[in-house]
Amino acid sequence: MESQRNLLFIALLVVTYLLFTQWQQDNAPAPSEPAISQAFEESQGATQDFVPPSDSGAPQVQAAPATARLITVTTDVFEMKIDTRGGDIVEVKLLKYETEQGNGIPFTIMQNGPQKYIAQSGLTGANGLDRIIPGRPIYQTANTDYRLDDQDQLVIDLNYAGSEALAVTKRFTFNKNDYSVKVDYIINNNSSANASVQLYAQLKQNANGEGSSALIPTYRGAAYSTSEERYEKYDFDDIEDQNLNTATQGGWVAMLQHYFVSSWVPGAEDNNQLYTSFSSNRDAVIGFKAPAITIAANSQISTSATFYVGPKDQRVLEKIAENLDLTIDYGFLFMISQPLYWLLTTIQSGDFEALGLSFNFGGVGNWGIAIIIITLIVKGGMYPLTKAQYTSMAKMRELQPKLTALKERFGNDRQKMSQAMMELYRKEKVNPAGGCLPLLIQMPIFLALYWVFLESIELRHAPFMLWIQDLSALDPYYVLPILMGISMFIMQKMQPMTIQDPMQQKMMQYMPVVFTVFFFWFPSGLVLYWLVSNVISIVQMKIIFNNLEKAKANS
Repeated sequence: MESQRNLLFIALLVVTYLLFTQWQQDNAPAPSEPAISQAFEESQGATQDFVPPSDSGAPQVQAAPATARLITVTTDVFEMKIDTRGGDIVEVKLLKYETEQGNGIPFTIMQNGPQKYIAQSGLTGANGLDRIIPGRPIYQTANTDYRLDDQDQLVIDLNYAGSEALAVTKRFTFNKNDYSVKVDYIINNNSSANASVQLYAQLKQNANGEGSSALIPTYRGAAYSTSEERYEKYDFDDIEDQNLNTATQGGWVAMLQHYFVSSWVPGAEDNNQLYTSFSSNRDAVIGFKAPAITIAANSQISTSATFYVGPKDQRVLEKIAENLDLTIDYGFLFMISQPLYWLLTTIQSGDFEALGLSFNFGGVGNWGIAIIIITLIVKGGMYPLTKAQYTSMAKMRELQPKLTALKERFGNDRQKMSQAMMELYRKEKVNPAGGCLPLLIQMPIFLALYWVFLESIELRHAPFMLWIQDLSALDPYYVLPILMGISMFIMQKMQPMTIQDPMQQKMMQYMPVVFTVFFFWFPSGLVLYWLVSNVISIVQMKIIFNNLEKAKANS
């Protein structure tokens, strides 16, 4: 076995892995959950009161007075619409991210249209407004348009003071350059008896929509975290098959898609209940319910949760909640991907934060150049193994005349030919598998970088130079994949061909073409990494072979 056959084998492994990942997403069974308790069924029923009758099959209730309206909140990072009926977040546009590169249209992550994706929260429990008021409470607010402008913080109060004993203020707090929103409920009990409420918050998204391809297996669906499970996906099929019901201290719930995430984060010290539901019109819900709280007569109490909607920024998410950064899903190679992501972003931005140190050294300012530099670092670190690999190749090349003689001697007797080859390798102290190890080490790095490039929001619409204006997208002219194929062809010609079977030889000859076709569908940032890696390998190979020739001539 030699380097060329290894490359083909590894290519098949890559494709098989990607196909298997997609198959798992499509066919994985829902995890087993404990039976839902009576108390949970009652509170779950409460949260379903506000689902439209057409969704739930519940009897039609008389609608509340048509005074609900939308208010618009504009900060420096998003434009958000909040419905005063329930205080739900029904639309979010991310102002710093375009729908398509250069079109100037902000990316709409949430909407209340056919592809529904909204964030809801409220008060259920014995005296909760969302339980006792048909059609949900309608809050009042002073204005319909709010702007952060030059302020560092914007606070918006939605007030409810009906005939019920509770007067509630639902307060949204926005901060500059921040995709998280603090949602507080300030509850006044104006009665002479104690009252009990329970905060809930949930994300609702229609399950219909585009899936992912086999080679770009991005995830769209729900996820959650508990004290026992750091990060668990719960896709739309899981939700449809079986409702989640799990208790945890702290935790969070989220809806994921390529590059972006929304999440509700309850109190870290609270014992929360995480749940899911699925409606007849395929609206999937994942949410949490906080513990019931008691408000004494003629007193006030508050409860809160944090809502995040925006990019999958690893450094931001890890500060909001424990394990929330795992929504940037690097797969089983996360232990390699995370340091590679840190190295890549550090090279690009110049912001060094590690070992208790924090400083800026300038950075290169270009993600394509950062990819080239990280490739140089990876190949440089692997140089001792690469040298051993190419030294083994050189020895194999020297044996080529003897292998040809063996072929002429034994003809089509493959068994005797194989025995003779092994005896020759033993006599000449050559290991035909000596070139495998560097490739086997490089492949996990390749896959880890694949997920870094696929999941990193920083690379979305990030330009390199010339025609490469989006490193997360395919090369529009396929120049990089073709150059990568040419570099593989050059590497192939520099390596000895020890395979004697004509069919296998033809397979090896077509390998650069096969790889080129594969790479047509990969992000250009990944193809750039592989191309630069090949160019460096060609240079290293030339240097090592020349040095071996000189050493042989001087011996």
